[in-house]
Amino acid sequence: MKINDHYNAYLASLLRGDRAFCANVVRQALAAGMPIKTLYSELFHTSLYQVGQLWQTNQISVAAEHLATATTESVMSQVVAPTLFSHDPIGRSMIVACIANEFHQIGGRMVADISETKGWDTYFMGANTPMVDLLNMIEKQRADVLALSIAVFFNLPTLRNVIEEVRRYYPDLPIWLGGQMFCWGGQELSEQYSGVSVFSSLNQLEIELDRFDNLKPLISP
Repeated sequence: MKINDHYNAYLASLLRGDRAFCANVVRQALAAGMPIKTLYSELFHTSLYQVGQLWQTNQISVAAEHLATATTESVMSQVVAPTLFSHDPIGRSMIVACIANEFHQIGGRMVADISETKGWDTYFMGANTPMVDLLNMIEKQRADVLALSIAVFFNLPTLRNVIEEVRRYYPDLPIWLGGQMFCWGGQELSEQYSGVSVFSSLNQLEIELDRFDNLKPLISP
């Protein structure tokens, strides 16, 4: 199955909030053996980016944009999620969160899901995670990686504060950053803070997951 053959119909159904049609397209793709990463990159990410462009150019309402987001999250939960946990655990763990005042959580969820397909245990904290809750989760889980998702550029100062606060207590914890914000800037964070990496795509994330596994000895699950 090729996503391109179904993309326009999927996008139209997404804008209508037709969860049944969207879910059926995703089921067919998974049944045909399409990797989840490809599905996320070529269908979910591309369609939601286009929805965002339509909203920014006043071609659709904010309500339609929210409906498309909610429909995508519903399909991810009902269709994709049951397939994530068939992979053997490798003894790695990751905390995935959106910083305080960041309410776009689909990107973070994609990171968590892709990591699950690689055998990682992920703790997805969702949108608008308060600093104190994030620090408590890091202390509790002692994860191998902290992944932070940010979509809105004006949240960059908050992101800096989060990085600096985490570094105060966990100087060696790898911090992985990603999200639509980095289309407009912020890549310099990887140079300004030690152990911080910026990812521009799910492909890059997958490569880093594999590389990370080869750098450190596995922890027994």
